[in-house]
Amino acid sequence: MKLAMYQNKPIVVTENPSQITYQPITNIYNIRDFLSAPRPLTLGDPQILTDLHDLSAPIENPKQIFAVGFNYADHMAELHTQAPKEPNIFTKYQSSITGPYPTVQVQGQQTDWETELVVVVGQGGRNIQPEDAAKHIGGYMVGEDLSDRRLQFANTDPQFGLAKSYANFSPVGPWLTTPDSLPDVNTLQLTTSLNGVAKQNGNLMDLIFDGAALISYLSGIVALYPGDLIFTGTPGGVGVGRKPQEFIKPGDTLVGEIQQLGRLEMNFTD
Repeated sequence: MKLAMYQNKPIVVTENPSQITYQPITNIYNIRDFLSAPRPLTLGDPQILTDLHDLSAPIENPKQIFAVGFNYADHMAELHTQAPKEPNIFTKYQSSITGPYPTVQVQGQQTDWETELVVVVGQGGRNIQPEDAAKHIGGYMVGEDLSDRRLQFANTDPQFGLAKSYANFSPVGPWLTTPDSLPDVNTLQLTTSLNGVAKQNGNLMDLIFDGAALISYLSGIVALYPGDLIFTGTPGGVGVGRKPQEFIKPGDTLVGEIQQLGRLEMNFTD
């Protein structure tokens, strides 16, 4: 099942080869409420989804946003860092969350891309055991962890959270896909293109710590809540790791996509 927010109301989305349709959900107000207390949904009549730009973030105000650094071997190699012994966690800020088709202001001359799988927490809790962690995943989304590399690396010790939390620096969507509709999320392909030119091409099977492992790890330290977001990291191909380095400019269009989960499209201004 694919759940989205359309004109500020929750819907169920159905993708067909020729068109996308949706059904309004009449017995919940937002997707996070459904994740905290799953129930049968009351649906309205099917309608054609004519403009994807009217979709907003499926989870607009998560209580917590976690992100994982260096969770793909090829990304570690391009940034010349060692494999983590434990998940390398930082946090992003709620005010950076936006929907799947935003206009984003370029920050300086080093705005970079990172397309990622976003895991959405369903049932929360503490000390979730590894064998139970998958049951606590409420769904999956495509996410873009946009980064101002100048701010990130301004000091000898990098800082992550603020450099990745400017306005609209955390697009998510286009919808939340529930785990029961994905045979194996860990085999899906992830791609990024800038102005139609491929920049990233990775597979989720290459994640060092997958969604279930991250939920178990995080819950051993902090409480997790329904609707919390976990940006799981990005594969190789980011701009800062290229020779020469490459960054987003005003007028550029960035597309981040994960097979079966949908796509984000971002347009950049100065």
